[in-house]
Amino acid sequence: MNIIQVYKQFPTQKDCIKHLELVRWNNEPVCPYCKSTNQTPVNKENRYHCNNCNTSFSVTVGTIFHKTKCDLQKWFLAISLVLNAKKGMSARQLARDIEVTKDTAWYMLMRIRKAFVEYGDLLEGIIECDETYVGGKNKNRHKDKKTEGGQGRGGDDKTPVFGMVQRDGKVKAGKVKDVSGKTLKTIIKAHVKPGSQIMTDEWKSYNGLALLYGHNIVKHSMNEYVNGACHTNTLEGFWSLLKRGVIGQFHYVTPKHLNAYINEFCFRYNERKNIDVFALTLQKAVR
Repeated sequence: MNIIQVYKQFPTQKDCIKHLELVRWNNEPVCPYCKSTNQTPVNKENRYHCNNCNTSFSVTVGTIFHKTKCDLQKWFLAISLVLNAKKGMSARQLARDIEVTKDTAWYMLMRIRKAFVEYGDLLEGIIECDETYVGGKNKNRHKDKKTEGGQGRGGDDKTPVFGMVQRDGKVKAGKVKDVSGKTLKTIIKAHVKPGSQIMTDEWKSYNGLALLYGHNIVKHSMNEYVNGACHTNTLEGFWSLLKRGVIGQFHYVTPKHLNAYINEFCFRYNERKNIDVFALTLQKAVR
């Protein structure tokens, strides 16, 4: 669904509302407050009056569109633009594209990212695990702003991120408090099916995984990046997309909101072959 298709399929606010009512209620409105189906349409306001709890409601109540003052067409356009932006879209760029303020665009983007949150089944088969760090590079900083250990695992001003990807499947990633064995192995056990084959580098935190999984190691410190079927190149490719987005689009992401941005990249990666990803996003947006 590109922006031309959005304009054609949803030319008015009423068309957008009708579509959301179909997606959320299958055209049978349900009060979001008391779950009653006894309601009366208020057509002039595109709302309904619940005859059970005596409240009024619209299809946007309890969704990412709740209490929005922007036309739903702009929301649909924003969703389309974000889904088609492989390396993400900045708030300022979105503001220019749909003619809203920068703050409104940022608010819309953060709401849309809530619809990108996934839970899903356990990963299984061949799983690549790796950690990375998101933050600035010392070589790009002014002399008086350089930090100790600014490269690699030692950067105090960087945020550690851990990820797992199933070969030819889905990726799961998020920020972590540290990259200790206890932290990483706890996450792996919660998201990877026992008996799977895990591919990692030689980082010591992965020691002991062989008790529950088949554990294969590629030794990056010895310039070994592929050893038969053992490599972490799939996940490295995902890290590259994420970091290109941070560097080229967002420029800076605070640790507080980092997971929301990671979820966006995970969702876009996981649904890259789904031709109905726009419809899926709307389904998740109204739940």
